[in-house]
Amino acid sequence: MKLSQNDKSLLFSSTEIPDVFFTEYLPEASGNSIKVYFYMLFLSKYNKEIKINDLSKTLSLDFPDVQDAIKFWEDKGILVKKTDGYTLADIQEIELLKLYTPKVTSSPEDAIKNSQSQARARVIESINAQFFSGVMSPSWYNDIDLWFNKYGFDEQVMLALFNYAYDKRALHRNYIQATADAWSKNNIKTFNELDSYFEKQEKRTSINSEIAKKLNLRRSLTSYEEEDIVKWTENYGYPMEIIEIALKKASSNNKVRFDYIDTLLTDWHSKDLHSTDEIETYLNSIKEKDKKKSQVEKTVFEYTQSTFDNLDSLYDN
Repeated sequence: MKLSQNDKSLLFSSTEIPDVFFTEYLPEASGNSIKVYFYMLFLSKYNKEIKINDLSKTLSLDFPDVQDAIKFWEDKGILVKKTDGYTLADIQEIELLKLYTPKVTSSPEDAIKNSQSQARARVIESINAQFFSGVMSPSWYNDIDLWFNKYGFDEQVMLALFNYAYDKRALHRNYIQATADAWSKNNIKTFNELDSYFEKQEKRTSINSEIAKKLNLRRSLTSYEEEDIVKWTENYGYPMEIIEIALKKASSNNKVRFDYIDTLLTDWHSKDLHSTDEIETYLNSIKEKDKKKSQVEKTVFEYTQSTFDNLDSLYDN
């Protein structure tokens, strides 16, 4: 890996890190990625050829960790692979190009001026103050403005979006974008809709935990199992009291499987049973039928056995 040379002597030279690195890349980068970047930035002032194995030994990192770090910076466009090695791109130039890309152009001031309302401008500045200590990178202004237009979020939802990412310790674009997509798919635009969404998610989490506990599951539910629970609670409209009947029946029959529980609940729903009384009555009727069937089978068996006994008596003596 050949890096450009700087003529200053090592003793009196210094390595400068652009401020935009701290606002744009540091939050998303892992500790290993930061170590690799800093070392390569330092080496960019000297004409040295190094290998991944050298980085691994010098930085006391495992070989795969160095590979992952290099891939991270390649994906970000910071590290560019050449035929004879790598070169480091200029972070400031990259961010400048982002700002002046056609159809996405706006300075922080322009983004605020072009906002649909003063309320939106206040939220953007509030995000800057709360989550970036007042030094938010200019490209974030563009992104926020674009997200406002793309998703139609109101100002409170946009602020909540950043607060959510901050609480999850994931204040970077990929996570915020993914979260915004998820909220949009759930038709969230206003804060009331977001509040209802969180309430529904909290209820789902509570029910999932309760079901897993009652079934004594020592693992997380799979996505398919969670989908089944959504079907029972939201599509069928069954409360926990009814679901618990199915859970007890599955446990008593040693069939603690979601497919069996789903079959029970789906059967009850198809028969338009929507209360515990209706379901208990239905289950009792099945028991009575099974009991009568068992009695009939017992009577037939006893009659048949008696007939054989009588026939055998013909041959006595």
